[in-house]
Amino acid sequence: MKVDLKYKLFLLLSFIVTIQACVPDVEPPVTKPLFYQPDGFPPTSGQLVNNPVTYYGFSLGKKLFYDPILSLDSTISCGSCHQQFAAFAHLDHKLSHGINDLEGTRNAPPLFNLAWHSNFFWDGGSSHIDMQPIGPITNPVEMNESLLNVLVKLRRSTYYPALFKKAFGSDSITTQAMTRALAQFMSSLISANSKYDQVKTGTATFTVDEQNGYTLFKSKCESCHKEPLMTDLNFRNNGLDLHFADAGRARITLQPSDSGKFKVPSLRNVAVTYPYMHDGRLNSLSKVIDHYRSGIIQSSTIDPLLTGGNMSITDAEKQQLLLFLNTLTDPAFLNDKRFSEK
Repeated sequence: MKVDLKYKLFLLLSFIVTIQACVPDVEPPVTKPLFYQPDGFPPTSGQLVNNPVTYYGFSLGKKLFYDPILSLDSTISCGSCHQQFAAFAHLDHKLSHGINDLEGTRNAPPLFNLAWHSNFFWDGGSSHIDMQPIGPITNPVEMNESLLNVLVKLRRSTYYPALFKKAFGSDSITTQAMTRALAQFMSSLISANSKYDQVKTGTATFTVDEQNGYTLFKSKCESCHKEPLMTDLNFRNNGLDLHFADAGRARITLQPSDSGKFKVPSLRNVAVTYPYMHDGRLNSLSKVIDHYRSGIIQSSTIDPLLTGGNMSITDAEKQQLLLFLNTLTDPAFLNDKRFSEK
């Protein structure tokens, strides 16, 4: 009986220590701001005006991001398809994978610099980052869960009520509080320290070939992939198909003129976010460049910038362009422990 009592006391103390570890009493000193405005970046889209990033909101959002409790069978988390080493994309998977290994219909896009976006998903189906998590949570081939059931599970948790109280001043767990916490974490995923950025701030120098690749980029690519975000955030048909199995932006707007148009992805970290395009059909950057050199298909909604047909890019220029695109990789972001699961 005495041994049993000691064991129970041990379990109780372990539980208390675990809870205290989840909810620190004192916010640690900030050595690097969780959210900041990188030099040279344009103003944000205003998505965080009513939901500023705090330490406890970020911490709660991070825990939710990596917790499979958000899925119906508790096997899939946001982090399952958005992996840090791949700039929070789904490396080497053409299409996203959900519960029961079901396949989605699109490639999981990378997640960074989202505070500068005003809509989300390949088709812009969500107009606010606070609402974005609802899509994958309720999608039948992704997490396949209901918001009501997610809230029930979180409320039953031994630690989430305390985490919500730390973040928002109340242990009441609501959909709004949950999605705001996720938004705080995702908004803090800022990538702005690649070699390209260091060149811009004068702390690094391009090689001759990288500089030539940059010059070619500004001539051939920057119309859609605008610096410094490396995207103009618009929706464009880049000549992949004549007929569209996926309507793209038209699925949201219901306008035939938007058929086959998808959000222009950022080229930041592009070397580690393969495969490419909305359906992951191209598995290398070399093939992406070849598409623009010889594979552009003219269709009714082709982007005006591409109506002239294939781009003239020599083999030597292609190699230089690839070298430049590699300078957009941000190792500090890919390895930042603040964003990692453990």
